[in-house]
Amino acid sequence: MSARYDRAITVFSPDGHLFQVEYALEAVRKGTLAVGVKGTDTIVLGVEKKAAAKLQDGRTFRKIVKIDDGVCLTFAGLYADSRVLINRAQVEAQSYRLTLDEKVSVDYMAKYIAGIQQKYTQSGGVRPFGISTLIVGFDPLGVPLLYQTDPSGICTAWKANAIGRNSKTIREFLEKHYVETSGRDTVKLTVKALLETVEAGSKCLEVAVMEPNTGLRILSDDDVDAIIKEIEEEKAALEAAKRGGGTSGTS
Repeated sequence: MSARYDRAITVFSPDGHLFQVEYALEAVRKGTLAVGVKGTDTIVLGVEKKAAAKLQDGRTFRKIVKIDDGVCLTFAGLYADSRVLINRAQVEAQSYRLTLDEKVSVDYMAKYIAGIQQKYTQSGGVRPFGISTLIVGFDPLGVPLLYQTDPSGICTAWKANAIGRNSKTIREFLEKHYVETSGRDTVKLTVKALLETVEAGSKCLEVAVMEPNTGLRILSDDDVDAIIKEIEEEKAALEAAKRGGGTSGTS
């Protein structure tokens, strides 16, 4: 049935599907993992690093990108599509600043990006963007905000979310363990979520912290390794305590 209705983005199937949009969502599900967690005074973005070729300069591939002062995003899906969408978002942010003499808001930028994605689901001769984004920043009162957009053009606000490969597993972990945290605890929760499906180590993870006064800060490999070591030590101590409790209960 789908073969008759998936050749044009503007044609619905009889049961209400736009198959090209569903194929774009599948491209997102196969992309490298990205996680966003909102704390009381901090927003953390964590991503799975894509393996780079031995002779490739890893600095040319970044999944955590600054759109403007106070607005950043990460994505999952097709990297080429993300580059085009990010460039348009950065140009819009500068145009907004030039026109209104103030920096763009997170809410405006999330809706702008979602609007572009939605436009590409109902225009002939184009295809949907094969990416989902997590857009983060702070409102004028310093309240952290986290939005997600997807290829269909939906824009939603979240406390914590994951996109890309194994995102369902990460989302279930966050639903179970999420509490409002601040500072380093928010970073640890993000890394814990990533470690559910990603190999431990700074070679596989990239983490960025956003705060109202300091803006976006990419953690160094040493910082990431230190957080992973701290998490593993806490986990080992908890398991040891459980074993000790079980032994004392049976004696």
